[in-house]
Amino acid sequence: QLQLVESGGGSVQPGGSLRLSCAASGLTLDVYTLGWFRQAPGKEREGVSSITSDGNTYYTDSVKGRFTISRDNAKNTIYLQMNNLKPEDTAVYYCNVDIASRRYWGQGTQVTVSS
Repeated sequence: QLQLVESGGGSVQPGGSLRLSCAASGLTLDVYTLGWFRQAPGKEREGVSSITSDGNTYYTDSVKGRFTISRDNAKNTIYLQMNNLKPEDTAVYYCNVDIASRRYWGQGTQVTVSS
């Protein structure tokens, strides 16, 4: 059974950095596109970034130049390096993979950016 476990969230001041991790177990994910989503209070969940099996990346406009997604297939893990964080980045961050028309989510990790 596939499980995704996020970690690395926390509270930082504006301009700070965090590195999120998402470790997968139960299935090797090296052939799949993996992604990060986030959900702020009172808002819909939105896609933040994704990375294909061959390393092509996507970023939503609001995080371009600040966030970097990467993957380590040997560790079955993806990362999201978040720099120059802004208060509007505050949200619960989820990793995601779609397999055979089914969407899998982790439990989420809270990121709070506040002075």
